[in-house]
Amino acid sequence: MSHQQRKVLVATGIGHFVEWFDFGLYGTLATIIGMQFFHTNDPATALLSSFAVFGAGFVIRPLGGLWFGSLGDRIGRRKVLATVILLTSGATFTIGLLPTYAQAGLFATVLLVLVRMIQGFAAGGESAGATTFLAEFAPASRRGYFTCWTDSFGFMAFVAGSGLVLLLTALLGEAAMNDWGWRIPFLLAGPLGWIGLYLRNHLQDSPEFEALRKSHQTEPAPLHRALTTGRRALGFCIGFVAIKAVVHWMLQTFIPAYLVATLHFPALDAYTITTLGLLAVAVLVPFMGYLSDRVGRKPLMLAGCLGLILFAWPAMKLMASGEVFPAVLGLLLVGLCIAAFDGASNAAMAELFPTRIRYGSMAIAYNLAVALFGGITPWLLAWLLTATGNPLSPALYVMAAALITLLTVLRARETAGLPLRA
Repeated sequence: MSHQQRKVLVATGIGHFVEWFDFGLYGTLATIIGMQFFHTNDPATALLSSFAVFGAGFVIRPLGGLWFGSLGDRIGRRKVLATVILLTSGATFTIGLLPTYAQAGLFATVLLVLVRMIQGFAAGGESAGATTFLAEFAPASRRGYFTCWTDSFGFMAFVAGSGLVLLLTALLGEAAMNDWGWRIPFLLAGPLGWIGLYLRNHLQDSPEFEALRKSHQTEPAPLHRALTTGRRALGFCIGFVAIKAVVHWMLQTFIPAYLVATLHFPALDAYTITTLGLLAVAVLVPFMGYLSDRVGRKPLMLAGCLGLILFAWPAMKLMASGEVFPAVLGLLLVGLCIAAFDGASNAAMAELFPTRIRYGSMAIAYNLAVALFGGITPWLLAWLLTATGNPLSPALYVMAAALITLLTVLRARETAGLPLRA
């Protein structure tokens, strides 16, 4: 790995870490946010309301993907990624300053929704852009390893968010955390955002894009080209992302609230279990990315999907035991399966599209899938629990999403080791 490639990997990864630390904090603190911003005495209703606002950030993500993806294919990856991190960090910092429902009534709820939508719009340009950027710097033989770091750094960000909430809860106590301590993680987004912005502003654009720009061959209408010539690839990308969206946001957002509100774990235990599970995924993903460069993308993606279909229910049963150790094992079981899938899937998505429309095409497909499958996940899983009264029912949605992705992967061709198309 050259010095330039190592610099790009670190700077892009840290920027991605900051982006998802910011965006994911809302999910980690969903239970507290429900109490602070919604007028209800029923914790379950407050949590559903909080998850509904969480989903609002995802509804607007496809619009952000359309906007930033098109810009990324026309003016370059680096400039767009710098803008995205600035917007997200600013919006996250603002959440830490918002008045609560007790202070401002419905106006506080409206402000929360607006800021969350700004977060979602900006996030529409992040994952596709970071994956595109890394894929275009990576050697063909190591593209799986390079691109999987976006997911690894993303999970590290979730670990940091969950770990910070765990630390603050332990130091301040649940009462103080619920009263004012929840603001601290959001306020940290300000300085973290400036660090990410600095790193991204000091990178060069990808050699693949620079070659197009210097030869005046960049695509003037990338979205039109994607929708007219790349519909099949867009379909594959949406199918690939379905299971990523569901499991990522289940682990990061739904599980902490599920452990507390449904399984009645103490908040400290719930954050400990979640942090350990997310940390395991973050550590495993790079190994899976390395493996995908050796055995191919499809074997790992299929193994991840099959594992979730077979083990989602037993994993939820372990969590529902009410004991910390079995709950950690259950989360690790799900984490192992999604790590196998994530290790291969980012490269597989980047390899679907030519360079001139890669950023925009991935942004369209990725964010559409996330809006359809990911944003609704916490709310739908909470609704399933309420509707069925069965603490294992969330596993059914995970299994259904895994089946959709499994069928998509079976029809896709193997792309490991192939050069990127211009």
